[in-house]
Amino acid sequence: MTKPAAIPFLALALSGAIGATAVSAAIPMLYEEQMARAEEALIITSPIAGIENRFWFDYRIDVTEAQKELSSDLRRASDLEDRRDAWEEYAHELKHERVHYIEEMAERGYRMGRVIIVD
Repeated sequence: MTKPAAIPFLALALSGAIGATAVSAAIPMLYEEQMARAEEALIITSPIAGIENRFWFDYRIDVTEAQKELSSDLRRASDLEDRRDAWEEYAHELKHERVHYIEEMAERGYRMGRVIIVD
């Protein structure tokens, strides 16, 4: 009887012979995590029109809370379904908060800027 290839790899990873990066690279990324990472790339890093108002600060607080909740949910995850749910909820929260902030600022006459470069 032969052992699956993953068992020796896992043993090396647990012993510390293989770094954490190699271990995470060996585990495929969940679809829900990919979607969440795409939402993370869309996090607004500076206030719309440079206006730091309560909507901006609420947005930043909500993003931070979503990140903390994801971390907590992943720590408590006991199976694959829990991990999927955590990532899916995180992506949903990031998108919801971004859209809410953009809409609130648009109601006040400030639009989210977009630059398009045409060759």
